[in-house]
Amino acid sequence: MERSQLQPVFIVGAGPGTVDYLTLKARDAIAAADVLIHDALVDPRVLAIAPTACVRIDVGKRGGGDSTPQSKIDALLVQHALAGRRVVRLKGGDPFVFGRSRSELTALQAAGCSVEVVPGVSSAIAAPALAGIPLTDPELSGSFVVLTGHDLDRHDWRAIARLDTIVVLMGARNLEGIVSRLVQHGCNERVPIAVIRECGRPEQQVWTGTLATIAEQTADIDLSPAVIAIGKVVRLHECWKQLHAPSTANLPLSGLTVLITRSEQQSDTFAQLLSDRGAGYIDLPALEIRPPSSWRALDRSIAHLSEFDWLILTSGNGVDAFWERLRKRQLDARSLAGIKIAVVGKKTAAVLRQCGLQPDFMPSKFVADALVAEFPESVIGKRILFPRVESGGREILVQELGNRGAIVTEVPAYQSGCPQAISPGALQALQQKWVDVITFASSKTVQNFCRLLLPTFETQGALNAALDGIAVAAIGPQTAWTCRSLFGRCDVEATEHTLEGLTDAIADWAARTRKHAPS
Repeated sequence: MERSQLQPVFIVGAGPGTVDYLTLKARDAIAAADVLIHDALVDPRVLAIAPTACVRIDVGKRGGGDSTPQSKIDALLVQHALAGRRVVRLKGGDPFVFGRSRSELTALQAAGCSVEVVPGVSSAIAAPALAGIPLTDPELSGSFVVLTGHDLDRHDWRAIARLDTIVVLMGARNLEGIVSRLVQHGCNERVPIAVIRECGRPEQQVWTGTLATIAEQTADIDLSPAVIAIGKVVRLHECWKQLHAPSTANLPLSGLTVLITRSEQQSDTFAQLLSDRGAGYIDLPALEIRPPSSWRALDRSIAHLSEFDWLILTSGNGVDAFWERLRKRQLDARSLAGIKIAVVGKKTAAVLRQCGLQPDFMPSKFVADALVAEFPESVIGKRILFPRVESGGREILVQELGNRGAIVTEVPAYQSGCPQAISPGALQALQQKWVDVITFASSKTVQNFCRLLLPTFETQGALNAALDGIAVAAIGPQTAWTCRSLFGRCDVEATEHTLEGLTDAIADWAARTRKHAPS
């Protein structure tokens, strides 16, 4: 391909934490990517912005663990760029703040590839701000410096110790060494210091103390990834904490961390419900939504829609897939004139309404069994179209409708599979017991969760022992049954089988637990 026809490579900063801190230009670049070469700490919801067909390559450099050699990252960028693909190199924070960008830029330039840089919000600025610590202040700080905490011997500590405010990135593992050098070169041991872990994320934590006390305060705690702020401005954190405490401390899930096992594409709604109640959350996707092995059966049914009396949709995924194939044939809601639509659950109904369609029937209980029991008319001789998950779904709906005389056409609309791997951060959160509640919105997420974790814990018994003290929460009776069969328990079961109902059930459980906890 001619160099003039090549797409520019985008070097993009993902910001410090969740998708909330992504710039609009960064979002646009990711949404158009053919290849996404990303760091390990980038929020999965940021990665989910990329198109389904986008190739995602994790080249994350994890402190203390295996990392992708920089030369290989450079080669990957050049390889995909020269193939004419739209390449996004996605880095946490800002790509030019300890982002190792020079090597990549040099390699791309040597290969004749053009580059566009999209700045991101650096954690050096964001972490103190999100902890209520201004880096400058008219009275307390007229300057600040940002250091790497990897190689302490490269810095002029005598000069650094004279500055008002010091910010250290990637320094959690060298915290004692940083403190020691500052004290040796003139810093008073009473100088305030803050360690801000997981900045910009719901599970953000802040430890404050002085140079004399911070090492003891954080002993035996895995602080990484963390930003360290040092200086008199750290005292302002207490003022900020007092201002913010009333807005979160009294929320029903305040202080709890919830593990979400829904797919990356589906976790946002639940995460927002939990955040609104004061909970932090960690994503461990135990489900991947994929296209079916073939669209042929669904397309054939859509071509003969006029032959059906009812369309049954039992999930938002089924609605999305059906609507996508409808549009592929340049059809819209008018093609469903004369066909009645039944849905299971408020969420499914809401997704359907986004397509401009109104369900004709929704059972009072959001389970498939209720749809059959409460069906509004006789189904004898009725032709029913049921787009569904390709395999692994419950068969009772089809069986019962068939037993009552309906002619049901099942067509695969999507697949739900198990992800290939578990994120290291989520695994560590479970092992360190940073999680208070694990949530499951389907039996398949329970099964896949175990499948993902068994290579680490080796047996189901060992896994169950590791989860001791962490509540297990299920969205409905079938999911609860699967939890009991695998974990031997289900601590929380939603009465209303929706994400809202599951959130309410967790809040009720939290209230009971706190009421009976020893003071």
